[in-house]
Amino acid sequence: MRISYKLLFLFLSFPIIVHAQIGEHRNTLSLGGNAGYNLTTIRFTPKVVQSMKGGMSFGFTARYTVEKYFSTIASVQAEVNYSQMGWKEDIRDPNDQPVINTSTGVAEKYERTINYFQIPFFAHLAWGRENRGVNFFVNAGPQLGIYLNESTKSNFDWDKRNMSDRANSIVAQDTMNVENKIDYGIAAGLGMELATKKLGRFTVEARYYYGLGNIYGDSKRDYFGSSNFGAIMIKVGWLWDVMK
Repeated sequence: MRISYKLLFLFLSFPIIVHAQIGEHRNTLSLGGNAGYNLTTIRFTPKVVQSMKGGMSFGFTARYTVEKYFSTIASVQAEVNYSQMGWKEDIRDPNDQPVINTSTGVAEKYERTINYFQIPFFAHLAWGRENRGVNFFVNAGPQLGIYLNESTKSNFDWDKRNMSDRANSIVAQDTMNVENKIDYGIAAGLGMELATKKLGRFTVEARYYYGLGNIYGDSKRDYFGSSNFGAIMIKVGWLWDVMK
């Protein structure tokens, strides 16, 4: 965990470090929006077998470009997003076949959707054409999540689930509400931007988020030792330079 705090400190202090370098000064503020799709799992200990859960994400983006240092365009970027996270259980028997509910005769399904306001703060480094043309970029930095609400979707009654055929018997999470309302972690992404004179900047990005916090308590008296997010995010965005 000490290493994680050091990484967070490095990402937060990066814009100051960059600004202190000697390069071509920039003063460009770009505002816009983004939308995307999340593929999420939660690392439960003890393990809960899952497949990736899909969810939408959209919000507001602000980027401030501070400097061009040799071929590197250095910026800071912040977002405020509404994001659907959670998990989807892959309920299988020891032969890797779907578990059939004895009451309904269909394969058992369970998923949880957890909605957040997510606020990532990135060091944004780009290489290529700054104003007209294509550049490639890297985003990296801390992300904060503020819990909004959650919902459950399943096709079986809790007291009539088929536990005798399940290979994975961990089910405590199915009836536990999120305990820790603040989520935090580190996100990093690779992307491409098309900058145009009249239409603004268009971006596409693949991003990964690693949660450092747990949604449930992780003390010795708690059921789960870990319950942190891992998410792949595919995002598109649009930005307009409002100040240069």
